[in-house]
Amino acid sequence: MKLKPVFISLFILLSCFGYSQLKTITNQTTYPFWINIPQKESTEKQPVLIFLHGKSLSGTDLNRVRRYGVLRAMDKGRKIPAIVVAPQLAKGNWNPDKVLEILEYVKKNYNVDESRIYVCGMSLGGYGTLHFAGKYADKITAAVTICGGGNTNDACKLATIPIWIQHGDKDYIVPLSESQKIVNAIRKCNDKANLIFTIIKGGNHGTVESIFHEDAMYNWLFKQKRE
Repeated sequence: MKLKPVFISLFILLSCFGYSQLKTITNQTTYPFWINIPQKESTEKQPVLIFLHGKSLSGTDLNRVRRYGVLRAMDKGRKIPAIVVAPQLAKGNWNPDKVLEILEYVKKNYNVDESRIYVCGMSLGGYGTLHFAGKYADKITAAVTICGGGNTNDACKLATIPIWIQHGDKDYIVPLSESQKIVNAIRKCNDKANLIFTIIKGGNHGTVESIFHEDAMYNWLFKQKRE
C-alpha cells in the first residue's frame, strides 16, 4: 500500500506528458484555438487538420472544444499524425476569412506540408467547413463534413477538391436534406467530382460524433495530397 502514492504520482506525470504537445493560442488570431504539434514537426513538414465545432461548443471557454470531435478523440488516446488545430467560435457562424487567418498563422510559425491541408467539421462546423473550403478551395487538400450543409453557390469550387459528406438519416436537428442539397449541387456542377456521400442508417445528430473516434475519416483524409 505504501507504493500507491508513487503510482498515482507517476500516472499524473505520464498523463501531463501525454498532453504536453497540446496547447492554446490566444490573442494572435481572431479565433482563439487549440493546437497539437507532432514531435516530428521540428524535422519534417507536417500536414494540418483543422476541426470546426458545432454551435453547442461556441463561447469563450476553450475547454468546451474538447467535449466532442477531434480533440475528444485525442483525449481518449487517438494519435493523429498532423498539426491539429481546433478554434473556438464565440457566437454566430464560422467566418472563412477568420479560419484562413489561423491557417496562415500556423503556416508561418510551424513546419507545414502545404500539399496536405485538411478541414473537418460537425453540424455548424460542417457548414463552416464547406464555406471555408468553398471560398478557399485552392488552399485546401480535402474536407470532411458531418451532419451539416453548405451553400449551393460554392458547389463548383467544392467540386475541385476531394470531399466526404456524412449525415445520419435520423437527424432531426439538421435534416439529411441539407447535405443532400449540396451534394446534388456539386454533382450537377461536375458529375465526376471526387465526392463521397455517406448516409448513416439510424444516425442522429449526436451519434454521428462516433466518426471522430474511428479510423475511416482520418485514413481517407491523410491519403489525399494536392499536386
